[in-house]
Amino acid sequence: MLYYKTKEEIELIRVSSLLVGKTLAEVAKHIKPGVKTIVLDKIADEFIQDHGAKAAFKGYDSYPNALCISVNSAVVHGLPGNYELKEGDIISVDCGVVKDEFYGDSAYTFGVGQIDQQVQKLLDITKESLYRGISQAVSGRRIGDIGEAVQTYAENAGFSVVRELVGHGIGRNLHEAPEVPNYGKRGKGTLMQSGLVIAIEPMINMGRKEVVKDKDGWTIKTADNKFSAHFEHTVAVQKEKADILSTFEYIEEVLKNNK
Repeated sequence: MLYYKTKEEIELIRVSSLLVGKTLAEVAKHIKPGVKTIVLDKIADEFIQDHGAKAAFKGYDSYPNALCISVNSAVVHGLPGNYELKEGDIISVDCGVVKDEFYGDSAYTFGVGQIDQQVQKLLDITKESLYRGISQAVSGRRIGDIGEAVQTYAENAGFSVVRELVGHGIGRNLHEAPEVPNYGKRGKGTLMQSGLVIAIEPMINMGRKEVVKDKDGWTIKTADNKFSAHFEHTVAVQKEKADILSTFEYIEEVLKNNK
């Protein structure tokens, strides 16, 4: 069942999504060698509460934390804990909030200190593949058009696309129909119309596409233990071009100032 949103509902999702961007920017200020991932989680949880919202992931399917923090070969759903960030690590921070009954969801992968050139390429390609996917989120196109755009760009750059995890619809629920894979065929899948709100989230691996679940029951890792990157935006399908409801602007302002 697809839930098309009114203009008013899209604006409420935008408010939640922009708060996610501000939360990720707050977290970005503290990403450096020696910092424990649980500290980042606490910063995010407090920031979200201070802005009159709730951390969407906390308690979702009994998930214990505000953030999913996935380091290096962890793809997604990493549990914050006592791991101390090291120079050269990469860290995907996925955040969701719920405010006024509507959800926002976004993710960004950060380098910790100086990172390897090929790893930086992975981050750049993954982020660009997200925008390639978003360019297809227009009324009259199909979900497969998004996946094909992401997959073609990532694979042409020599990387692989995770199959088991996908983007999703979002609104009054964190996960709604339709599923939004990061691979696919143009012209296939659900027809998109204005008012559909989806989270597009490429998960791109340096090595093989296969993933495994860690013994902690949550963290999804690459099967070959090579690095993986993850970027996500919440977007509303519109006639001419997609309306990106979340933002990386606050994050990138912090990263610029950190240099």
